[in-house]
Amino acid sequence: MNSPSIKGSLLTLKVFLAHYHQSPLQAGAIIIGIILAVTLLTGVRATNENAINSYSSATELLSQQAKWLITPAAQQENLAEQRYIELRQMGIYQSLAVLQGWITDSRQQRWQLQGSDIIAAISALNSKDDTSSHASPFGKLDLPLARIIAGEPIVLMSRSAANTLDSHRLTLDDVSLEVVTVDDRFNLGNRLLVDISLAQQLLDKPGQLSYIAIFSDVSDKQLALESWLAANGNLSESDNGDSMKALTNSFHLNLTAMSLLAFIVGLFIAYNGVRYSLLKRKRLIIQLQQQGVMKLSIMAALSGELLLLVLVGSVVGFILGLQLSYWLQPMVSVTLEQLYGANILPGIWRWQWLVQATLLTLGAALLACSSLFIELLRQPLAQSSGQFSQQKNAHRAQKWQMLSAMILALIALIFMPISQDYRITMGLLGLVVLAIPLSLPWLLVRLINAIAAMSPKGLIGYQIAETKELIPPLSLAMMAMLLALTANISMNSLVGSFEITLKQWLNARLHADLYLRPPKNQMVELETLLSQNKQVTGIYKQWLTKTKYQHTPIFLLTRDRYSIENTTVIKTAKSSSETALWQDYFDAALSKAPEVIVSEPFAIKHQLNVGDSISLDALGNTKLTIAAIYYDYGNPYGEVIIPSALWHQAKLDTEPLSIAITYRGDFDAYGLELQQQLALPESLIYSQARIKVQAIEMFKRTFSITQVLNTLTLLVAAIGLFSACYMLTQARMAPIARLYTLGVSRRQLTTMVTTQMLLMVILTCIVALPTGAILGYLLINKVTLQAFGWSIAMVWDWSAYFDVVLLALVASTLAVALPLYRQTRRPLISSLQSDIL
Repeated sequence: MNSPSIKGSLLTLKVFLAHYHQSPLQAGAIIIGIILAVTLLTGVRATNENAINSYSSATELLSQQAKWLITPAAQQENLAEQRYIELRQMGIYQSLAVLQGWITDSRQQRWQLQGSDIIAAISALNSKDDTSSHASPFGKLDLPLARIIAGEPIVLMSRSAANTLDSHRLTLDDVSLEVVTVDDRFNLGNRLLVDISLAQQLLDKPGQLSYIAIFSDVSDKQLALESWLAANGNLSESDNGDSMKALTNSFHLNLTAMSLLAFIVGLFIAYNGVRYSLLKRKRLIIQLQQQGVMKLSIMAALSGELLLLVLVGSVVGFILGLQLSYWLQPMVSVTLEQLYGANILPGIWRWQWLVQATLLTLGAALLACSSLFIELLRQPLAQSSGQFSQQKNAHRAQKWQMLSAMILALIALIFMPISQDYRITMGLLGLVVLAIPLSLPWLLVRLINAIAAMSPKGLIGYQIAETKELIPPLSLAMMAMLLALTANISMNSLVGSFEITLKQWLNARLHADLYLRPPKNQMVELETLLSQNKQVTGIYKQWLTKTKYQHTPIFLLTRDRYSIENTTVIKTAKSSSETALWQDYFDAALSKAPEVIVSEPFAIKHQLNVGDSISLDALGNTKLTIAAIYYDYGNPYGEVIIPSALWHQAKLDTEPLSIAITYRGDFDAYGLELQQQLALPESLIYSQARIKVQAIEMFKRTFSITQVLNTLTLLVAAIGLFSACYMLTQARMAPIARLYTLGVSRRQLTTMVTTQMLLMVILTCIVALPTGAILGYLLINKVTLQAFGWSIAMVWDWSAYFDVVLLALVASTLAVALPLYRQTRRPLISSLQSDIL
């Protein structure tokens, strides 16, 4: 670009900035759209990346990341502490003994407790730091090591976790511990760290370990180690968090999809502001060209203006996005820790996110606005900005949008039934999400034409006819509102349907009055007490262990025959009769072809059906035939249930993991009596009602963050509708004033304009109901089923739909009321003059 062009571009840019100085609302609408889009995109991205980085950077507490792990054999729950001593005697000194488990404090809050050899942990990290140019961060860490080694009741907590406590002491299992805070950069997260001897005492596991972490490379000793651990454990290489990433993929994909949806809604708002601003400057651009300003200079000025607005909006949106991530991360942390057992570390941010968000926003804005820029520059200098020309262009655009929507919907319709992977299904769902708003302007025209055909003549007929002319300037705001309403309706359908399905499943699953999970050394004593009480009418047992299927961790369990038959909700089975199913299932337990029943998530994840054969690590090479698939909600690992006879034949744990009882009398009072007799914490005794409350609360958290994002998206769309209605009503001041001069009263004008806007919103809501139902159906019957393995019956939640529709109506009413109020307070001549200014 030569010097005159640059000078012309700068002068034009100054003129445009002066225009925004006179009309700040136009610039505000554009910046608000960009801010909201970048805020939600950045907030969710920061939350997702922090969680994913936590998986790959997870270290042993106060130590480095392990290279190898020694875990218990399939038939064992823990390792003997003697294994750790033997390992160090073999010359593998860079290792760490770890014992972990869950424990409840005096406030009934559950904590993940980890015990380790703290001296060995720090030594391993220091040995790593010695090989680098950086000093060990523990040089500045003041730990009371002597008191910890001496066995004093001391617990280490991250500063962020310790700030949630009322004092510097924590009571765990009736043991009062002194809390020592550790800086968040040492990656304790929400876990508690104690010396391993204290952990063995608190968890009642003397001489036991959960696993041994090895920090040095032992590939040359792998054969010797495997021979040494042949009967006592397994040696596996650390996967750097890959298994946790795979397990939580669907959760993070869900959040990413929601953030992109919010980003699109925000861009709709920004584009609507740009479009309105350019239309208001159409005459100004013609005048600049008539004064000799080159088209290239005007294009450069428009691009520079858009770049400036994007930069301002992106910076503000980035800062707000980091704050949003700070609010969202605790919700994600609770969900991932309780549902998947993942530990989320304190959040970080990177300046690259700002650059990427800015480039993405600028690229999307330039792509969206390019057609407007070109249309303005191609117009003849003598062209009038007549209403007929604008409407003709709008009708042409509506046809192309409808055609694009039909093509996108057709692609989704063809490939959705054959898609078996939730990632592909989410992509096809994205096409549906794009098709829905693209079809809205065409549908609104047809709906208003139908209303106009039935409306009377006179002012009402004029009002409806003019409403059709409002569709082009309001179409983008209505498309954003439809997108948000559809997403909100579909997500409310998913969450409401899930809650009802879960309650029905729990009612069938929970048949006992009390559920008890005492320590193993008290199990015999508990069984004796229960058998001696004549009011105990039934005792039901469950055995459970972790194993692997094709290197994937799953739960293997069994129950007594009555519990299996009466609490397992079957989805599909090889036998048409449940009586025949259970008869064959138990009869084949000790045969050469034993049968198993598997959970729905397990079957979907591994693409298994009734009649298929599987082998589990815990049962050796035994071929197991799938006799049935049952419904299961909330267990991401999957479950396999085998008959108790097969369990005992495989010599798995003899002591049950938990016991359930039915009781003739006040079972809550009996639960308290057992708690006192056996000195059990309250957290190990559950009533049926308490389990239902906790289960529903926990699984609601799975969707809680998506509900928050849905609400934010709806608020974004409401703000966009407000700004669009406000700008449009301001632009219509002159036509409204002309009607007033023709004798239409102010009350009639107010009613007419308000009714027009509300009619547009109501029609958009009418379109949103079936589109929300379609999106909800796909979310429930395709995405959720493939991603989580949960079959959910779709249920409509009319109260939730009423709430979102009410929000849209309130936003549009407020948007119209303010400019109308200003119109009634300003002189009539000023409104008429606005038609020629």
